[in-house]
Amino acid sequence: MSATKRLLSGSLASWIRIGVTMVTQMALVPLYLSNWSIKVYAIWLAIQALVGVLATVDIGHQQFIGFEFFRFGDRDREGLSKLLCSAIFIGVLLGLAQIMLIVIFLFSGVLPGLLGSKNFADNSLIYDAGIVLLLQGVAWLITGSVGGLLNRALSPFGYAPRMAWWGVFAAIVVSAVPAFAVAFGANLLMAGFVLALSTIAYNIPLFIDMFKILKREKIKYYKPSVKEGFINFGKSLAISARGLLESARQQGSRLILNPLAGPTGLVAYTTMRTGANVALQGLGTITNPLLPELMRFLHKGDQERSETAFATVWIIVIALLAPGVVVLQVVIEPIFVVWTRGKIHYDPLLFGIFSQSVLVFAVAQPAMAIMEGNNLLKPQLTLSALSAVIVVGGMYVLVPVLGIRGAGISLLVAEIVATLGYRNVAKTWLKENGLKWPQLSSSTAVNSIWLSALSIGLMIIFPKLKLIILPVSIIALYWNCLRYWNILPVVAQERARDVFRGIFKVFKIIKK
Repeated sequence: MSATKRLLSGSLASWIRIGVTMVTQMALVPLYLSNWSIKVYAIWLAIQALVGVLATVDIGHQQFIGFEFFRFGDRDREGLSKLLCSAIFIGVLLGLAQIMLIVIFLFSGVLPGLLGSKNFADNSLIYDAGIVLLLQGVAWLITGSVGGLLNRALSPFGYAPRMAWWGVFAAIVVSAVPAFAVAFGANLLMAGFVLALSTIAYNIPLFIDMFKILKREKIKYYKPSVKEGFINFGKSLAISARGLLESARQQGSRLILNPLAGPTGLVAYTTMRTGANVALQGLGTITNPLLPELMRFLHKGDQERSETAFATVWIIVIALLAPGVVVLQVVIEPIFVVWTRGKIHYDPLLFGIFSQSVLVFAVAQPAMAIMEGNNLLKPQLTLSALSAVIVVGGMYVLVPVLGIRGAGISLLVAEIVATLGYRNVAKTWLKENGLKWPQLSSSTAVNSIWLSALSIGLMIIFPKLKLIILPVSIIALYWNCLRYWNILPVVAQERARDVFRGIFKVFKIIKK
């Protein structure tokens, strides 16, 4: 399968997955709010956030090993096999350590504080939350600690799209099964049990498939090297530290907001970020399949094809995301009110801030890919630490004054600072390796952010003029898009056409 076909297949699967996620998330919020109180739903959200934070060290290890797999590629199957076996040994230890940490939380009495619920008088709810957290830890040990490594070991052999299609199945199961349980009256504990059980169940056929592929590709079992495993784990700690800081910026914000803004504030923040989260996941459907190809082009010193990879991301931002957030700003309010059953107050300014944070993050993706793909750990760690300090510190300072708007402002400022840092590091690396940063393309992508920000700002200031501002904004954004298209290399234009064809195929499938 060619690089273009792999990218299209992976992107197609991922766009279907994002479609599934978007539909289920839109359906889940009213379903949960109709069957649970805001307090219980806030605890459920906090549990999911804490699960993400706890798995960060394990995921950081998997990411580091994943890039090492590409170093071996399909040229040294024995070396890749030994690396995989040693990494699995460490992965199991990390999964067990995560469970032990959860048990410590349960018996030390710190869990209510971690969930932002120390003021709740309902001890049975906290007890149920602890059991749900433990169930998630067990499910991760059985599926994620090993499964994540096996998944990454297959990428150098061109199986990333196949794993992406498995991800579609996973998204359906993980979203739908606990939701059905809640619809039929499940409480927090039962929903957590169903989620853990369904996670393990869908991984059974996935593991069977991965083991068959490993056998076909002659990836064999070797006795794990404990020494090599711990050496690689030590090297991965910088990525894990960065991941923890990123979790503090993303998932950790939920844990901070619960005690600062209360359950209602947390649910309002989370629901208004749903659209932003869907957009981020959609962006990942483009960038994740693209990363292996980008690394190949960069290491070959291929300037034109590297710019093509950049353009694949930026054309999505300019042609789809930027106009999309402007249109969404116009139509979202009545939808949001119905969606949240009128229990959550809609804040147009906060929603607009979240939209801009998505665009800033999206524009930064090519620079982030250069840093991550080349394991530039020190600048990653530095920028992640700076961003986490801005988010966490900003929340503690601004939330008591501005409410959850302060959390949104903190997040946006952190994204801007991080993006500027990513770009500077990427420029330096490219220059040192005989390549150059596509400055004109980058500037045009940034212009789309400024235009959308101006449009949304005018809509917030003059809400009665939304329908006048909207067409003017769309014309300006697509004028910028046309400018961008005209400066692209022919190869980049053809790749962009392929990506849009894949997106249109997804829309047709979803429509059917």
